[in-house]
Amino acid sequence: MATTIETPVAAAPRKGTWLSRWEPENEAFWRSEGRPLAWRTLGITTAGLTMAFAVWFLISALVVRLPAIGFKFTTAQLFWLAAMPGLAGGTLRIVHTFLVPLYGTRNVVAFSTLSLLIPAVGLFFAVQDPTTPYWVLMALAFLAGLGGGNFSSFMPSTSLFFPKRLQGTALAIQAGIGNFGVSIVQFVTPWIIGFALFGAFGGDSQILTTQAGQKPVWIQNAALIYVPFIAVFAIVAWVMLKSIPVRANVREQLDIFKLKHGFFMTTLYIMTFGSFAGFAATFPLLIKTLYGHFPNAPDPLAYAFLGPLVGSIARVIAGPISDKYGGAKVTHLAGIGMLICVIGATFFMAPKSVGEFWPFLAFMLGLFTFAGIGNASTFKQMPMLFAPRQASSVIGWTSAMAAYGPFAAGLMMGLSLQFFGTPVAFFYWAAIFYAGNIAINWALYARKGAEAPC
Repeated sequence: MATTIETPVAAAPRKGTWLSRWEPENEAFWRSEGRPLAWRTLGITTAGLTMAFAVWFLISALVVRLPAIGFKFTTAQLFWLAAMPGLAGGTLRIVHTFLVPLYGTRNVVAFSTLSLLIPAVGLFFAVQDPTTPYWVLMALAFLAGLGGGNFSSFMPSTSLFFPKRLQGTALAIQAGIGNFGVSIVQFVTPWIIGFALFGAFGGDSQILTTQAGQKPVWIQNAALIYVPFIAVFAIVAWVMLKSIPVRANVREQLDIFKLKHGFFMTTLYIMTFGSFAGFAATFPLLIKTLYGHFPNAPDPLAYAFLGPLVGSIARVIAGPISDKYGGAKVTHLAGIGMLICVIGATFFMAPKSVGEFWPFLAFMLGLFTFAGIGNASTFKQMPMLFAPRQASSVIGWTSAMAAYGPFAAGLMMGLSLQFFGTPVAFFYWAAIFYAGNIAINWALYARKGAEAPC
């Protein structure tokens, strides 16, 4: 398949923050100048992306605790809270898709990271008062989507910094480690709320009521713990990042919507990352809904973090594998694995004992693992299919559409529970969607003689 080659257009340096030359495919330039700056940029932006994911999924770790500290919300309202960051994240990613060619890596990463302080500080205050109106928490859940939006500018930026032969690895490292933010927030929250970490500055405790009894907690710590990290990472980005001379206005970037493979890669990434994000946002609440009524029920946050964790690890590992064997082949195997696991999980959604939780957990962890693999492999496919600037924009756009995963999963799972009393209908829909995408990827990209092998 023929691809076009774009030569970066030099832009006049602005106070030393815009580079005058960037040629990652030039081996001499890459060894002498490109490689050190590219890897430094990857490290800084990955740290910021990890905080972005932590803030984006903060609500998913809080919703399972809110009723136990006095918030009077229904199960449907809790699923809506879990879904709202996904709605915002997807919408804001559409905006972020076009930002890097307009304003440059340095400005976009620094200010996007700084914006995470808005939901973090807002949630710090809101969760301390059980009389906080539902609409206020919904607004803050929407603002948490600022973290989801960042992905669609950070990742396209990274794709521009690296040569094609390393883009699968670089993007997998950034996205995989960034995805750890989901596991961090779900793992750290149960521990961090257990003591007065910030003393009097951190606010008063609340009383958490569970089957085991009552105990004091500081639920606001779950948000406040990230504030200093966000501030530091934003400052580091402002001081140390540069912007590369690949420029385009919004109108010029709209050419991606004329690309047939842009559409198909979008639906493939919705299958992989949309599933990862959607199930990550709803997994704690799903565990509580299905198994929380049993004696000795599993603590949702004691297990929910494992899903995003294994998915993130799989994404990091699958990047180099995709570089070596081709993204399409890896995506095909990932899709088949996701299909098997999403069907397998449905057999344990009407449990008669808490013992059924373990096979349910195993299938869900398998689903996260294969989704993580597919997240990496699809991001290898895109740079191979499109010219650099177009690939950057396609990565941003597909990320935006897939970021609606938490909203779609929360909404549709809630509706499935409301109408059928079980989430099985949602899982069946997901299985049909996966099967369709497996066929698309095989026909266009993975099979021998495919139209666009990648």
